[in-house]
Amino acid sequence: MIFVPAERKDPMFEFLLSPIPGLIALGIVVFLIGLIYAKTVYKNAGPDEALVITGKKSKKTIVDGATMEESGQRVVHGQGVFITPFFQKAFKISLRSRAIEITAVAQDQNGVTLTVEAVAIVKVGDDPAAIRAAAQRFLGQDKNIDGFAQEVLSGSLRSSIGGTNVMTIIQKRDELGSSVLATARESLANQGVDVDSFEIKGITDENDYIRDLGRAEQAKVRRQAEVAEHQANREAQEAAILAEQAIAEAQNTLALRKAALQLDTDKAAAEAAAAKPLAEAKAQQAIVQEQELTAQRRASLRKAELESEVNAIADADAYRIRVTAIAAAEAAVAGANADRDSRIANAEALRAEGQAEADAILARGTAEATATRLSAEAVAEQSEALIQLRMVEMLPEIARELAAPMSNIDNLTVISTDGASQLTKNVASGFTEVDGVLKSTMGLGIRELLGNLVGGVAAGAAAATTVKPQASLTTAQQADVDHALAAPAVEA
Repeated sequence: MIFVPAERKDPMFEFLLSPIPGLIALGIVVFLIGLIYAKTVYKNAGPDEALVITGKKSKKTIVDGATMEESGQRVVHGQGVFITPFFQKAFKISLRSRAIEITAVAQDQNGVTLTVEAVAIVKVGDDPAAIRAAAQRFLGQDKNIDGFAQEVLSGSLRSSIGGTNVMTIIQKRDELGSSVLATARESLANQGVDVDSFEIKGITDENDYIRDLGRAEQAKVRRQAEVAEHQANREAQEAAILAEQAIAEAQNTLALRKAALQLDTDKAAAEAAAAKPLAEAKAQQAIVQEQELTAQRRASLRKAELESEVNAIADADAYRIRVTAIAAAEAAVAGANADRDSRIANAEALRAEGQAEADAILARGTAEATATRLSAEAVAEQSEALIQLRMVEMLPEIARELAAPMSNIDNLTVISTDGASQLTKNVASGFTEVDGVLKSTMGLGIRELLGNLVGGVAAGAAAATTVKPQASLTTAQQADVDHALAAPAVEA
């Protein structure tokens, strides 16, 4: 037995062949048709629009024996409404406000020709009767509303101007506007048009009548203004004079006050200047008094310190002396015996030493007497040599005096071809002059003085060596004698 597999069918193909897609397409078509139909039968009015629906029969009613016919037109604004296709129609009319410029040339009741400019705000009325009336006259021709309203308002404005005068128009413009609206409102309402406001913009005339009306008033006002200005100027000048006078008086008072204050200030400054030295003197006196008290207290303190120190030292010294005295007494008792023996021995030694010293003194005296005698003889014989020796001793002092002027010079400039050696020559020339003076007065120059001095010293030394001692002397005694003999020679 053979099995044949069944053919596999596509689900999408089966879905397309089923009645479901046709039903979906039919539903979409019905929906679109419904939208188109709804758009056709449903009308919606904007906030500034009104719908006028026609096609319905009018109704007649009898009220108090009078037959009233109700229009079959339906007015709808601010909402939507369904209409019956083929039997009813819907028309839109604008309810927007519009500004209209109005210019009217007319004569007032005095025959003065005036040109009045005004502006009016008009629109289609809000009630259904006004909308139906406007639709009957201006549907599809909204611009005609401006021209119609302008003509009606211009005529009403000319009529109102003819019933008043210039001063009333100028002073009471609101009354003119109200009169224009009262005259034109009925005519406009019959056309379905309403006026929101009416304002007068300006009033002019070609003959300067309005300007001439104000000339008298202007002159009066100008005159009053000039008078007031002069009065104000006079008052201002008077006020300025009073102000200057007050300023001058204030300045005078201020100057006097400043002078008084300056006087007080100078007086206070003088008193302060005089009080300062006095205060300083008093302060100095107080300081001196305090210093005196301080010195007295310091002296008292120092006195007390010294007394304390002296007392302490005295007590310590007394104790030390007492202890020392006791120790010394004990030592003295102990050393007295030793001193006795020592003194006995020392006395013998001193006796021998005194004898030796006596012998030495005797020999020294003998030698000195001999040397003195020899010196006296030499002085007597050689007095001229002593004078020459004195002159030689004065040579350094003479040289010092010759050089003294140069020692006081801080800076020295030598102007000579020999340079600094000229100074040495000047000093040498000074000694030459001194040598000339000595030769002219004493007959000896510096060279002869120095030669005689050297010869005298040599002779003195030779004479001293010829003296012999007369007694036998010790070595120490011989040294004293030699020293005594050498002294005169050195002095020579």
